[in-house]
Amino acid sequence: MDYSREGIKRKQRQLSSKGTKIKKMLGINLIKAIMICLFAGVVIGACLGIGMFRGILASTPSMENIDVTPTGYATNLYDSEGHQLTKLVAENSNRTYVSIDRVPQVLCDAFVAVEDRRFYQHNGIDIEGIMRAAAIGLKNRNFKQGASTITQQLIKNNVFDKWTAEKGFDKYRRKIQEQFLAMELEKTLDKRQILELYMNTINLGHNTLGVQAASMRYFGKPVHELNLSEAATIAGITQNPSANDPILHPEGNAKRRKKVLDDMLELGYINQAEYDDAMADDVYARITATNVLVEEESVYSYFEDAVIDVVAKDLTEKFIADGYVESQASAKAYNLLYSGGLSIYTTQDSRIQAICDEIYSDEANYPDNTHWYLNYRVSIRHSDGEVENHSTEMFRKFFREKGNPKFNMIYATQDDAYAAIQEYLDAVMKPGDEVAADSISLTPQPQVSLTVADHTTGHVLAMIGGRGAKETSRSLNRAFTTTRQPGSCFKVVAAYAPALDSAGLTLADVFVDAPFKYTGGRPVANWYGEDYKGICSLRYGIEQSLNIIAVKTLTVVRPELGFDYLKSFGFTTLVERQVNSQGEVMSDINQALALGGITKGITNLELNAAYGTIANGGMYMEPLLYTRIVDHDGNLLIDKTQSQDQHRVIKETTAFLLTDAMVDVVTKGTGGAVNFGGMAMAGKTGTTTSYKDVWFAGFTPYYTATCWTGYDNNEDLPGTDRKLSQTMWRAVMSRLHENLEYRSFEVPAGITMATVCSKSGKLPIPGLCDDCVRTEYFAEGTVPHETCNVHYAGNVCMATGLPADAMCPFCVEGVVTLNPPEPQVLWAGSDSTDEYHGTSCPHNAEFFADPNHRAILEQQRDALEAMGIHFDID
Repeated sequence: MDYSREGIKRKQRQLSSKGTKIKKMLGINLIKAIMICLFAGVVIGACLGIGMFRGILASTPSMENIDVTPTGYATNLYDSEGHQLTKLVAENSNRTYVSIDRVPQVLCDAFVAVEDRRFYQHNGIDIEGIMRAAAIGLKNRNFKQGASTITQQLIKNNVFDKWTAEKGFDKYRRKIQEQFLAMELEKTLDKRQILELYMNTINLGHNTLGVQAASMRYFGKPVHELNLSEAATIAGITQNPSANDPILHPEGNAKRRKKVLDDMLELGYINQAEYDDAMADDVYARITATNVLVEEESVYSYFEDAVIDVVAKDLTEKFIADGYVESQASAKAYNLLYSGGLSIYTTQDSRIQAICDEIYSDEANYPDNTHWYLNYRVSIRHSDGEVENHSTEMFRKFFREKGNPKFNMIYATQDDAYAAIQEYLDAVMKPGDEVAADSISLTPQPQVSLTVADHTTGHVLAMIGGRGAKETSRSLNRAFTTTRQPGSCFKVVAAYAPALDSAGLTLADVFVDAPFKYTGGRPVANWYGEDYKGICSLRYGIEQSLNIIAVKTLTVVRPELGFDYLKSFGFTTLVERQVNSQGEVMSDINQALALGGITKGITNLELNAAYGTIANGGMYMEPLLYTRIVDHDGNLLIDKTQSQDQHRVIKETTAFLLTDAMVDVVTKGTGGAVNFGGMAMAGKTGTTTSYKDVWFAGFTPYYTATCWTGYDNNEDLPGTDRKLSQTMWRAVMSRLHENLEYRSFEVPAGITMATVCSKSGKLPIPGLCDDCVRTEYFAEGTVPHETCNVHYAGNVCMATGLPADAMCPFCVEGVVTLNPPEPQVLWAGSDSTDEYHGTSCPHNAEFFADPNHRAILEQQRDALEAMGIHFDID
């Protein structure tokens, strides 16, 4: 540095020069500009931040428009005593709301300790917790540490329900809104209310939402019964419901459970002794045991399947009545059924259902020749990647074409079925092929179904929809949805009920069991062949299930009347008129209706209701599977406490007459195998052609029950299986009536008794009808006034066996039993010529006036001569 006088002057001149001054000014201005820009940036940034923050708050849902109450609840089914049967759960709906008063304090403390330890101090957001999370994040350079309060979690789950899919800025925006709403919510709800909503909202793994559902799923008991160890287990799930699932990942849950207990001990919620006991508890063994039971019960029963179908139908009809179109009503009904938190009170009597389940699941009650019905589908992946699907029908066709044209998918053993599957695969697969997927279903045969009901209310008490393990929900229900031919069970309801009720016939009236043809010419076959029984009363026709007597009865009363009675009995599958795909007109209004020959068949449930109508004095009660449906808020949606369809089908006197005749069925008729003694009972057997279907429908003063047996593919039942319906009816009903007081069938007012001739159904003639006199019940006003027209004393034509006059060349004095005169309608349109249906000898003046009848007389004379009886026809 030059400090001479000249140097100093030179420095002064440099500093005072114009250029230097300009440079200084520019520097100062630049600094000012930078400072101004920085300040402006801060101001603008602050404004933008404030604006953005205000924008986020402005887009926050209003407290007036949000509802933090959880949505989506499991629907519960209860039995007739109010005990839970099962629950219906859609995705994100396995929740049962429970008030905090029913939650143990240890569970409340567990959630607070591990999720939000300052829950009772903060106002919705935890500043201390946020700072702690930020410090940990800075230290570990990982900002995943959360600081959400219980209130924030409640907001997140019930208001921002799409938070799991958020990314980037959306996540931060939601976090700010969540915190704001949390503070606002704390102004309107107290801590207990918030904690209650939270514990009913959270995901607790294994498709459970809320503490009540979790408690039932993991421990099989309501939440109020949880102990400390169990409470810590559940509280440990919520941070990560998948990784901390105590069933799938018990080791992960155990670590989290320990942290819950550690935090509770640290915060003074529990003492050391309680901590030690909880840690020593083998809680996961209980969870495993409960899981086994829950998995076994996860398939709905046949009764529950039927309830679901009926409730869905009733809810749909309700919503249609409210103005919804059918598609909307059906969708709304389904959503409400599976996620609306309904309480459905069924009619099932769990004691009776348990008895039925026990009997029908016991293979000792079935014949030894159980067969197996195979349904098989397979997808084969070829070496080029192409997949070829093979159906059951292709499988059947393969074996039929191989040399077994009657192949029916029935196997004597399951091993035989699997051997056939392998044979098929060997035939259709090529080298390099592999089975991509297959479906093998082996169902034991014969199959069965059962319905038990209280006929006085219509309440269905128990149901069996099939034999063998029920592996899936909503599977084939042979009691509720499957239709089968009813066979002889229809005789009572299609023919005899209308005959006695409105056609003027009585149990004493008679028809002749002899060859008879339908109007079209086809013979009516009896189940016992051609050993015809001659004159038979309607009572005897019911007792012995005589086909010809039933068909003749329906022919007299008209099939149209029988059809109308069947509809009144509650059958919904009958066909009045239908054109099939071949253009043929189908109708159930014909004579075969008497024998159950109908187009579509009937269900076990409806047949049981029809016989229950008779048991109930002729009053039909719609079969009910549930009594009430209550919504999540306790409002009554549907009330079926009383059957909505109650109507009189037959008179009380008619019901008694049918009942009394069916008592004979079980005491001396075709249904004797059901009689377990010690109780009045009545019923009717039912068998279809070649024993494809075998039924027994019957009742006592207490219950009505109907059993069916048959092959799913309509094969003929072997002889050993033909009594199975009666065997099972007796097994079930004898158990149901243990320790019940004996009751008889009450005789109603309007019933009287009278003595008749059993061969004519009319008043007996002393000296002629003495061997055929019997006492019969009648409805008042139907007692016969005419005397017997079957037993006859006087001139008899030996050629015809009929009453004769003096002109008859074969006339002798004698006593004969005649066929009763039958209504002409029985023979209208029939081509039956194998017997004479008149009531007197034809050999009168009009007969002899016709020269062509000479040949008839000669034939009759020759027949008598062959028996050693000589007559001169001249």
